[in-house]
Amino acid sequence: MSVESANESVTQPVSADRFARESLAVLNRLTDSARADVSAAAALIADCVRADGVVQAFGTGHSQALVLELAGRAGGLVPTNRLSMADLVLFGGGHPGVLDDPLLEREPGIAVRLYELAAPRPQDVFVVISNSGVNNVVVEMALHAKEQGHRLLAITSLSHTRQVPAVHPSGKKLADLADVVLDNAAPRGDALLELPGGGAVCALSTLTGVLLVQMTVAETTAQLLASGDRPPVYVSANVPGGFESNLELEKRYAGRIRRTAS
Repeated sequence: MSVESANESVTQPVSADRFARESLAVLNRLTDSARADVSAAAALIADCVRADGVVQAFGTGHSQALVLELAGRAGGLVPTNRLSMADLVLFGGGHPGVLDDPLLEREPGIAVRLYELAAPRPQDVFVVISNSGVNNVVVEMALHAKEQGHRLLAITSLSHTRQVPAVHPSGKKLADLADVVLDNAAPRGDALLELPGGGAVCALSTLTGVLLVQMTVAETTAQLLASGDRPPVYVSANVPGGFESNLELEKRYAGRIRRTAS
């Protein structure tokens, strides 16, 4: 963006129309720019599904929205599992009060514990999602997954992660560790609309992240169909027979995918 364009952007009033216009422009650019990376990401997941693996998805904060977009939703792949900080309590026997700690994701060893609770198999692929790509638990999860031999897909903002320092003791960021990186094209700090006098409003990464996730699901499905494999896909539980159909598909992955109430 030129200096003139940047100055013009700042002087434009903040409005719903402006956010819609500018965010849609980013989505349109991303549709083209991410095509090759989406194909590579889909290849990781398609190989995982063919090998009877599970997609292990992890993120904290608002990145959990994209984990939910990938794991266990209508129109999505069945062999998907959501890893969550709440697993420490739900499956690890931890006291519920541990989740009240806003700095929990900075504690060393948390990601390794979450990994152990999930008990992934070698063919499982990990999808780790973080806009900044530098939070301690996110980098620890990525590092541990790679050390255990898993393929790793990262969804992150390259613009943000390149402008902030690494905080994990390894000096690594999420993007440094991934086999494939999907750049969500969000700006540093995530907010899209600059404000007069400084600051910005209206986060972008969820919109672009959802686009990348669903493009990857679509491309994974295309690759599976091309190789003669039937994609295991969820039907909405809110249509007749959907719930029963989904239960039948889930039997293949019994004990490996979790479907909690939240």
